Order: sequence, then C-alpha cells, then structure tokens
Amino acid sequence: MYICICNAIRECELRKAARQFGGGGAESVYAKMGKAPNCGHCLEEADEIVQEEREALFEASSAA
Repeated sequence: MYICICNAIRECELRKAARQFGGGGAESVYAKMGKAPNCGHCLEEADEIVQEEREALFEASSAA
C-alpha cells in the first residue's frame, strides 16, 4: 500500500527505512530516503508507522 502518493513511498519501504535510520519522525525518514513531503496528507500515518517500527526495534533489543 502506498503511504505517500506524492513520492510513491510504499508502507514496506517506509517501515524498512524507519528501522535503518535512527531518530526523528516521518519527515526525517523521508529526507534520509532522498524525499520530502509535498502535500503533507501522509505525515500523520507515516509518523505512526515510524513510531511502530521504532517501538518494535526497542522491544526486540530489550528482549535479547
């Protein structure tokens, strides 16, 4: 599913990038992907996805 239509960013791509790049919200992850939000409609959902991935990483690292 596409999260950002303007940049053609798929949910799986955003999740992968959120795991790879530390810190910041969706705009920061977009920048590290070489993108920038255009219309901004995606940012709320993208921020939620980034947060989910970071929480999953934290849980995985604390369980190990």
